[in-house]
Amino acid sequence: MSIWWSLHLRREAASVPLARRLLIGTMETAGVDPDISFDLSLALSEACANAVEHGGDTLPGESPRASEAYRVTAYLDGEKCRIEVSDSGPGFPSRRAVHRSGLAARTAESGRGLSLIEQLADHVHCRNRPGRGAVISFDKILKWREESPLLPAGGTPATV
Repeated sequence: MSIWWSLHLRREAASVPLARRLLIGTMETAGVDPDISFDLSLALSEACANAVEHGGDTLPGESPRASEAYRVTAYLDGEKCRIEVSDSGPGFPSRRAVHRSGLAARTAESGRGLSLIEQLADHVHCRNRPGRGAVISFDKILKWREESPLLPAGGTPATV
């Protein structure tokens, strides 16, 4: 069985926990292992926070207009979950610029979101859509609780 949903959210901080709760609820109902659910929900929170902070054309310190939004789409299909977060901002800096700048300082309050997503997910892809923003997609192989109602045919449940 497959489950997918898509949200169109305002670029407001309050939208981040909404997306996270929906993902956790979906995975809990489907019977996904709680550790996998936690990893994906944390990665989703980071991606949403990036979209809220960087996903529009507002100036630094200016609050986003209500009409600015971003989209979150989640797919649970068989053995894998894929999440995509897209926005209308300036896009990701080039990989060369990211590597040149290095990781954020340990004491910095921001700048570690993409690195954290890469640690939590099995595969991460960032791409720019010229003139239309950026998309980050990430996926993770799922583990299932033994009593999972949606355990894929022939799947092996996780032991919790």
